[in-house]
Amino acid sequence: MKRKVFSISASSTIREAAALIVEQRIGLLPVLNKQGKPGGVISLSDLLKLELPDFFDLLPDLDFVRDFGAVETTRPTPNQLDRPVTMIMQPITFVEENCGLLRAYALMVKHNLYDLPVVSEEGVLVGLASRVDIAAAILATWKNVEASRP
Repeated sequence: MKRKVFSISASSTIREAAALIVEQRIGLLPVLNKQGKPGGVISLSDLLKLELPDFFDLLPDLDFVRDFGAVETTRPTPNQLDRPVTMIMQPITFVEENCGLLRAYALMVKHNLYDLPVVSEEGVLVGLASRVDIAAAILATWKNVEASRP
């Protein structure tokens, strides 16, 4: 688990969230309330959805589309970028820091997450666990498994 977690306040703008994600090269940004507790998350994909053309969700298959033509150069409007992050943040899935590894990994798989916020018993953000962090911790226990005898 990484204890140095970048987060953003609920009063921040989408523009500020995008700048922090670019600057820190991260894929998930917890959105914290005034008490330091996570109320949601902004992911890289949430921000990139602002770039996708409206017809994207209508297409069942994109394999035949070579490029999006003129819409490739469109950008969100200043009005969209200056809205609060709460307008596009997603509900948060998190675990408490004493959570078992298998449960944490199962939540990640079930909710298709690559990063999982970790909170204290008081609900304050204390870290961020990636799939690699959790899988490596699980796999490290395998060295204690005795080899099978032929």
